[in-house]
This record gives sequence, C-alpha cells and structure tokens, in this order.
Amino acid sequence: MKTELALFQALISINVSEQKANAVIDALETDMLSRLATKAALTALAVELKAEISQLEAKLTIRFGIMLSTAVGVMITAMMLLH
Repeated sequence: MKTELALFQALISINVSEQKANAVIDALETDMLSRLATKAALTALAVELKAEISQLEAKLTIRFGIMLSTAVGVMITAMMLLH
C-alpha cells in the first residue's frame, strides 16, 4: 500500500492526471500479482526441489552401484580368462 501511495503521489507531482495515475498503479499491481512469486510459492518450490533432488540422488546411487558391480565383474572375468 505504501508503494502505491508513493507512486500515485509521484505521478501527481509531475502533473499526470489522477485517472492516468490510477491506471498506471492498477497495471503495475496486476503485473506484480501475476508475475512475482510469493514467499509461500517459493517455499513450496523449495520443498518440491528438495524432494526431486533426493529422488535423483537415490537413482544416481543405484546407477553408480550397478556400474561399479559391472566393472568389477568384467575385471574378474578378464583376470580369469588371462590365467
């Protein structure tokens, strides 16, 4: 509310009509409400990202384990074939 009042007063001080000043403030408020994120939205996004990161960590750990097991198996097989 402070910002809107300050903007209104600034526009009026430079001889902008009240109607146009109100139109500018309404447009700015509409943009701010539709484009800016709220603290609640950012918090929800952070929680969602943490959950996704945890899932990706689990998948990465499993894939790394499979690759390591495969590499060890290939090495053991190669050693057995060479002897």
